[in-house]
Amino acid sequence: MSYTELNIDTWERKAHYHFFKAYEEPFFGVSVDIDCTNAYTIAKSNGISFFLFYLHKALTAANIVEAFRYRIMNDSVVIHDNVNAASTINRPNGTFGFSNIEYKDSFEEFEKQARDEIEQVRKGNDLLPSGAGDNVIHFSALPWIKFTSVTHARNFSFADSCPKISIGKITDVGGKKIMPFSVHVHHALMDGYHLGLFIDEFQQLMNQGHLPLQSR
Repeated sequence: MSYTELNIDTWERKAHYHFFKAYEEPFFGVSVDIDCTNAYTIAKSNGISFFLFYLHKALTAANIVEAFRYRIMNDSVVIHDNVNAASTINRPNGTFGFSNIEYKDSFEEFEKQARDEIEQVRKGNDLLPSGAGDNVIHFSALPWIKFTSVTHARNFSFADSCPKISIGKITDVGGKKIMPFSVHVHHALMDGYHLGLFIDEFQQLMNQGHLPLQSR
């Protein structure tokens, strides 16, 4: 886990950071519809997991938009070099476990290590993975529910500044496949502007007409 420290004193959001950092609930979020028609077609026609396909694109967008790599560490703000996925993985018995899936530029490399991690989680009984830091995005998949909003369980005694993303049930609307997409972020670290950048970047990546097999 490699990071650099952000200079809060010269940060244009210094006042915003101190204001929202004092909140008991500093997270805010939105739920939007994502057009996943093209991405779904590409994934299915290539015989790959749509879950891993959109997870890679969401992580790519998070690594592009710098604010999604900010974390509060004690009284400092750090910028991680990259962020990974701490995603829920469903088990055959109806429960789930958390995973730690490393981000790779190459989808081919990402998919291989992600499948290994998913297999280990599904075979085990532990809830939490070992070795996970705060350079993660918390992901949860709700493929049974076409939601319009999402809330998250929070332990307010535990310091947490990681973004939280939830994905819901895909439905066909006017010839397109639409996926509900919820994002919650820490307001001390970013505003609606940065959230908009991320959502736009993710949608553009979902619209791409090819597999991201090679590194950028």
